[in-house]
Amino acid sequence: MKIAVVILNWNGEKLLEQFLLSIVQYSPEAHIYVADNASTDDSVSYLKAFFPTVKIIQNDSNLGFAEGYNEALKQVDSDVFALVNSDIEVTENWLKPIIETFENEPKTAIIQPKLLDFKRKEYFEYAGAAGGFVDKYGYPYCRGRVFETLEKDNGQYDDKREIFWASGACFFIRSSVYKELKGFDADFFAHQEEIDLCWRAFNKGHQIKYNSQSVVYHVGGATLQQGNPKKTFLNFRNSLLMLLKNLPKKQLIPIIFVRLLLDGVAGIQFLFQGKFKHLLAILKAHFSFYKLVAVHYKKRDLFQSKKYYTTKSIVFQYYVKAGKVFEK
Repeated sequence: MKIAVVILNWNGEKLLEQFLLSIVQYSPEAHIYVADNASTDDSVSYLKAFFPTVKIIQNDSNLGFAEGYNEALKQVDSDVFALVNSDIEVTENWLKPIIETFENEPKTAIIQPKLLDFKRKEYFEYAGAAGGFVDKYGYPYCRGRVFETLEKDNGQYDDKREIFWASGACFFIRSSVYKELKGFDADFFAHQEEIDLCWRAFNKGHQIKYNSQSVVYHVGGATLQQGNPKKTFLNFRNSLLMLLKNLPKKQLIPIIFVRLLLDGVAGIQFLFQGKFKHLLAILKAHFSFYKLVAVHYKKRDLFQSKKYYTTKSIVFQYYVKAGKVFEK
């Protein structure tokens, strides 16, 4: 089984200096690529000077996460794509359990490893932790991370199990499935495009798995910080687009209506917190969503599963019932 580790880079020379060596050292089974999104720093010259065995794919412009990978992967011939953020530190033998799972489980299309925090290595990392799920209204959460609450890794998720979505920070997918799904949705640019891709895979009967035997550490927010209003815009807009594309038809209007109301509540929170740029970002996200409704409605597949969520409202569970960790 051929596996390609593909790292998307945009002005990340310092991250490559810090993290690429671990990937080169611990990935003898893989071909390693860096897909560069038209960086204006010295990323490409650094790679050529210090990592001559790493193959470089140069995109013509900054295409974001979604289209950046779509374009780059056209040039990669492999059975499995390992899409890895430039701020990921891998561990010895991280690829072996992933390859074994793909070889032994033909229905498994996508896999996520255990994702721990690079800065606090005994804790799970926000972006994916121990595998992701969504509630009825499309809010994402993870085993090991619900909203802002991060769990300490005490071995409680040392298992291999089916999940609903895998984190784009370290995302393994069969190349055949990636091509079947036509890759990420380029309109998303960045944020939640991996959840959308997993949802589309799920609707087609593919399985998404988490495997704790593979461990990586993630810095998180290295490209776009958590407090950046652009991140708020992308998360709110893309979440609505994801619901529009993947919800069962009968649930489409009522759930999106509720989600719009909940976004309004979030906007009021930002108002009282004095975060006016984030309030404006939500408003911009909604107007952008309205403009894209017709286009994205046409992207719906023939079948959408009604069994996509595991809890009705993670917002209610977290804020009203105080279910701060996954087991609650």
